[in-house]
Amino acid sequence: MRNAALTLGLIGGLIAMIIGFFGFGYTEVLRAHSEVGEIFGPVDNPQLLHTASFLAPLLAIAGGAMARTRALLGGLLMLTAGALMYFAFGFGVFTMFPIGFCLIGGLLAVAAGQPDEPKAHF
Repeated sequence: MRNAALTLGLIGGLIAMIIGFFGFGYTEVLRAHSEVGEIFGPVDNPQLLHTASFLAPLLAIAGGAMARTRALLGGLLMLTAGALMYFAFGFGVFTMFPIGFCLIGGLLAVAAGQPDEPKAHF
């Protein structure tokens, strides 16, 4: 379960990084050229998009990397990354897989209650 959480966290984080590049870039284009917002639509909260574009992939990749040794903390980081992506970008065709990968990876890491090594979560 820990290896699956690691894999899902890393893949979800990498896809979230691509979505973050586009989200951050779109808000910067809107800031420089407001007429683009009239064509493609405005952004309600660009600061949330900037924050989520940076933090969500970071939390997902870090949580996935921690899933083998500190499963509880890694799972919480991945769950936070999935929730942050959902609130910032919504659930759509491009965000459903990174959100799903982070949430399932986080659940698997948290559910790995019996550690592989003899030490507990804390």
